[in-house]
Amino acid sequence: MTSVTGGLPVVELVGAGYAYDEGPAVLSGVDFAVAEGRAVALLGRNGSGKTTMLRLLSGGLRPDRGLLRLAGEEVAYDRAGLVRLRTTVQLVVQDPDDQLFAASVAQDVSFGPMNLGLAASEVRGRVDEALEALDITALADRPTHLLSYGQRKRAAIAGAVAMRPRVLILDEPTAGLDPHGQERLLRTLDQLRASGTTVLMATHDVDLALRWADDAAVLTPAGPRTGPVAELLGDRDLLAAAGLRRPWGMAVAAVLRERGLLPEDAPGPRTPEELEEWAATVRGA
Repeated sequence: MTSVTGGLPVVELVGAGYAYDEGPAVLSGVDFAVAEGRAVALLGRNGSGKTTMLRLLSGGLRPDRGLLRLAGEEVAYDRAGLVRLRTTVQLVVQDPDDQLFAASVAQDVSFGPMNLGLAASEVRGRVDEALEALDITALADRPTHLLSYGQRKRAAIAGAVAMRPRVLILDEPTAGLDPHGQERLLRTLDQLRASGTTVLMATHDVDLALRWADDAAVLTPAGPRTGPVAELLGDRDLLAAAGLRRPWGMAVAAVLRERGLLPEDAPGPRTPEELEEWAATVRGA
């Protein structure tokens, strides 16, 4: 099986299905793969199965049907298999209070590496590296219950980054953040990608997905559709089936093209800031 981009998948679900407490299936027959080095947005309305899919990919849930593969090998749900999976794939849940539990930020970030049995010096190095990557080194000794919501989000991500995963999975990471906090988080994710981490983000924010992601997986009742993010988010029938609206940037670009202000082959603005820059360029031409 190949990934969205045709590269070798790092982690993949094959024919996977899952139901909670013998209820109706949340997911059924899902084929989905994450290619290394890509930024992937998992899109769908609330209740579409995004969180379930993330937990299946990270080993928090085991498929009722189908299987999970890591680097082409089926995952074994024993201790050795789950350790291998969780050192490769890390999930950060939507609410940081469900993930943070230690007295201080540094203690919380150190928990995962310590459980790997690493030497104390290696653990300290990973903690320092993760705190620096998330720009929260100054918070190392801060009690977690005294952090702001945005700081708690960053601390939770630092705990995952300290495991040095190849794939970082984030469930609605910008939820609850103000615009400044969102921008800081997106810059951090760009830095992590530049250092070699593959990032998969679940969101229902189509504008964020269009701006940030390379590829997308859109969850519909018929299953996920995968492909380049701009291609999928330009498919009105697909968006309707998924219960998603058209991205703001695509709507603006369509209006500009209709009025002959934007060439057909030119990319449209993805944010209000990009629209302002484009308008300034046109005025100055």
